[in-house]
Amino acid sequence: MKSFSEIWWILLLMAVGSYLIGSFNFSILISRKKGKDIRNVGSGNPGMMNMSRNFGLKTGVLILFLDMIKGIIPTLVGWLCFKDVYLKGTDFILADMTKYMCGFFAVLGHIFPIFLRFKGGKGISTTIGVFVVAYPSVGIISALCGLAFILITSMGSMGSLIAVTPPAIAAEVYFYVTYLYNNDVGYVQPSAQMTVVLLFATFFVLGICTLTWVAHRMNIHRLITGDEHQTTWSAMIKKYKEKLREDRAAKKAAESEGKSEKNK
Repeated sequence: MKSFSEIWWILLLMAVGSYLIGSFNFSILISRKKGKDIRNVGSGNPGMMNMSRNFGLKTGVLILFLDMIKGIIPTLVGWLCFKDVYLKGTDFILADMTKYMCGFFAVLGHIFPIFLRFKGGKGISTTIGVFVVAYPSVGIISALCGLAFILITSMGSMGSLIAVTPPAIAAEVYFYVTYLYNNDVGYVQPSAQMTVVLLFATFFVLGICTLTWVAHRMNIHRLITGDEHQTTWSAMIKKYKEKLREDRAAKKAAESEGKSEKNK
């Protein structure tokens, strides 16, 4: 068992480290290698959606996984460091708070990166990475549902919010069922320490979700007015398949030409 007075400095280091990891933007690095700055292209958002629209589906998928890793690593560290540690005087497992704390600061860093004058992406991929580790069953299913929604409707922003909102709700239900509810007596009044740690955990979970919604505020406005950009992933996939066929055909033609030259 540990008290906050014993681990506050560890929590501080984890929060700062998570924020710095989240602040690193792969979209800008990769777009510059391709001769452009993603902030000056398309919507100007240095995230997976804008990268997909302007540099192709393959690059967009790469950014998706790289940004997910920014959420996965801090959340995994937050969970592994305290997965068997209880808050002193309670039955609260500290990992249930620290994994979301690390995830929150990773998402905060992605959206408000210190290296880019606090102007970053919208945090969806990083948030998906957080929930895939923190609440795998709901996190993975929600991410797949969000992806399916985007492919069917081409509404990227709405699909993104669908991917990240259910895990936050599920986490809050988990806190209630695990720490505030007893099958025999129903609701149990928590101690002062339990109340404090649950408030922190709730803040970090809802904070992650709120950050992504706030980052999408203009998208939500455009959805309401009917002016939102379409995310034509189905067209991108079709275009990518056509390119693969063309590359294979060109490779076969080159091989055939090489064989003809040898037979002369």
